[in-house]
Amino acid sequence: MSCFRLRPKRTNSEEQVWQETLKKVAQDNGKRLGLEGDAALHFLLTGGDLIKIRSRSWQKSRFFKLMEDCRTMWYPSKKVFKKDKTFLIDDIESVRKGRRSDGLKKYTDPSEEEKCFSIIFKERKKNLDFMAASQEEAHQWVTSLEKLINNMLNLNKKQKSEHWIINCMRKADKNKDNKMTLKELKHFLREVNIEVDDTYAEEIFKKCDTSNSGTLEDLEIKEFYDLLTHREEIDVIYKSYAKTEGEMSTRDLLNFLLNEQREQATVESALRLIEKYEVDEAAKQKHHMTKDGFLMYLHHEDGSIFNPAHSAVYQDMCQPLNHYFISSSHNTYLMEDQLKGPSSTEAYIKALMKSCRCVELDCWDGPNGEPLIYHGYTLTSKILFKDVITTIKDFAFKTSEYPVILSLENHCTVEQQKLMAHYLSSILGSALVTTPLGNSMPTSFPSPEELKGKFLIKGKRLNKLDAVFSNNNTVEEDTVSEEDEAADCKEDGQKAKTKVSHMVCTYQKNNKIKFGLTCLSSIFSQKSKIKLAKQLSDIVIYCKSVHFSGFEHARDNQAFYEMSSFKESKAFNLADTSATAFIHHNMDKLSRIYPAGSRTDSSNYNPVPMWNVGCQIVALNFQTPSKEMQLNQGRFLPNGFCGYILKPEFQRSLSSQFNPNSLTKGPWLQQKTLHVMVISAQQLPKLNKDKQKSIVDPLVRVEICGVPADNAKRETHYIQNNGFNPMWNEKFEFPIHVPELALLRFVLEDYDSTSQNDHIGQYCLPLTSVQNGYRHVPLLTKRGDIIPSAGLFVHIMLLDQK
Repeated sequence: MSCFRLRPKRTNSEEQVWQETLKKVAQDNGKRLGLEGDAALHFLLTGGDLIKIRSRSWQKSRFFKLMEDCRTMWYPSKKVFKKDKTFLIDDIESVRKGRRSDGLKKYTDPSEEEKCFSIIFKERKKNLDFMAASQEEAHQWVTSLEKLINNMLNLNKKQKSEHWIINCMRKADKNKDNKMTLKELKHFLREVNIEVDDTYAEEIFKKCDTSNSGTLEDLEIKEFYDLLTHREEIDVIYKSYAKTEGEMSTRDLLNFLLNEQREQATVESALRLIEKYEVDEAAKQKHHMTKDGFLMYLHHEDGSIFNPAHSAVYQDMCQPLNHYFISSSHNTYLMEDQLKGPSSTEAYIKALMKSCRCVELDCWDGPNGEPLIYHGYTLTSKILFKDVITTIKDFAFKTSEYPVILSLENHCTVEQQKLMAHYLSSILGSALVTTPLGNSMPTSFPSPEELKGKFLIKGKRLNKLDAVFSNNNTVEEDTVSEEDEAADCKEDGQKAKTKVSHMVCTYQKNNKIKFGLTCLSSIFSQKSKIKLAKQLSDIVIYCKSVHFSGFEHARDNQAFYEMSSFKESKAFNLADTSATAFIHHNMDKLSRIYPAGSRTDSSNYNPVPMWNVGCQIVALNFQTPSKEMQLNQGRFLPNGFCGYILKPEFQRSLSSQFNPNSLTKGPWLQQKTLHVMVISAQQLPKLNKDKQKSIVDPLVRVEICGVPADNAKRETHYIQNNGFNPMWNEKFEFPIHVPELALLRFVLEDYDSTSQNDHIGQYCLPLTSVQNGYRHVPLLTKRGDIIPSAGLFVHIMLLDQK
């Protein structure tokens, strides 16, 4: 056992010094987070025992505490030779009180509701489920964690950067003596994603080691920090406008805002920025902005590429529902692929918390008379219909108060349909729309404003809506055609039968499933007819599903509330061949687009061509991180991220002849040139954290996604071995024809000459929400979560073409 080297035990005096050092570190970090002396922070730093729950039989007590960096939770591993476990506060998506996870619902008793809570992570990391010793203790854990998370989120970019860099320094300080040797400095540089040769590292070290002690400490470390974080590009911009005693006066700042940022600025608005961002009280008294204040402004929302005026609901929300793009999910119940992936109520929570306003429920007969939700003819797991409805009710309006559409794909027998209707009515209560708004037959949709906090059911209906206002509403049940998507599912299933049957045979060998090819063939050959219960039919008000038989037929025969669903291939064909007719169809009706059933990996189609022809419910697989989902997140980023975006006027006006494929003169044609200068990036994440010497070689791609004439992409060269502060200074120009439909997307990748580039980060937003001038661009992961300390610095100018 000689290969295992134990750390020498500290003496009592050394231990006391060590504990004092840790206490000081925690105090410093707490101060940076605005939590100095805070009881919630003290509770987390002290830590406590929690019962960690994995199953009915695996429920074990573990000690959890916040580490002194105030950003890492620690708990011990009980396994021999296993490292203790940690997770970052930055990786937490939410803390959920009560039995609100699948695991806690399955493995704990309802009487323990108030003692339970879950930590929900970003990306695909598994949730952590806990039970505290008491209701009060559970409440303290939840509120303390939420406070810490919120304070970290509210740090501005500069504060996040400082917090991250200082903690990287502490990590590099291997012997924890608060000094930095040359070896530790090299380790730190790799930690922050920058590769320098030994000569340059020694130069920096000697420059800062003014005491010639062979280590950096106190003010020398601060000097090193300042040298490392110095932004040359900010110096150049600041000096060109700081014309008053080496600082920016109110007039200097106003000149910058007018000339560079192209804002409608006044002396008063310049003074407000100084008051808001200047850190030097003496400069503030003179109405001046120092370089530190200027950098603070650039790092804050006023200096962001995204217009802060669009971060709240700013659009007219009183238009008919079909005048909006509606954030929509396909196969919402799935966590992964649609052949064998798990179904979970968690998937609904994640979609709704991203302001998805249309979710899908595939409903099938279950045992004991209880309807289930899962993906038919596949090996996906199953969840109870009533659990899904309860979850939707609990989370539907957490991030947006605007209406949620429940898109039912109904495969159930009449008896279980009646139970579905009962659950919808009893669980959703008065929030469920069961009659048209008003006292007479409507001729158009109500608005999102009128439907705040309401649920709409999309599905089959036995009769016309006007039956509600007449005595012709007595039919009990009848046969209706199956949903178009259900029929397509069978068709796609027939085509993919070989793949599915292979899986079935594989599972049969393992004695895990009972049906085979004969059963599948009989399913696929069934006629697309189902019996519909009156109770379920009656709660379909504004979203009655009907088969699409052509635009002319729809215009002459369909009421406004009768809507069709289109498989992606059919929708793309119509968008290519009959774009203007499609746009006019969507002026008084809703259209839903869904991915082809052949996408067994739950991949996505490009939503942009569908938005170009005015389709409202463009349903995507929210569970799949992809460019398409990033475009969706960008499309719905403005207007308070409420899940509704008002379509451009030319997609709502009956006189419009807009065709995205062949542009003619009209209000849609606003020819502009977008000038983009990619200047620099800051603190890009390391992709291979296991390899200390792995440093990224970043490049930036700038993309325009909109009408075909506007689609374009340009790419910078790559910077070798620098993810900390790479600088490009590359300029691109993009001609823009229809800015109201264009999305601007930035993608950062790690260049690799031998294989596909690795994704570093991305950001997408509508061109109409872009601020001109020098702007910082936040960076998001593939799944759309913020990368706290990373960013891109650009200069943007959208100008009318001469």
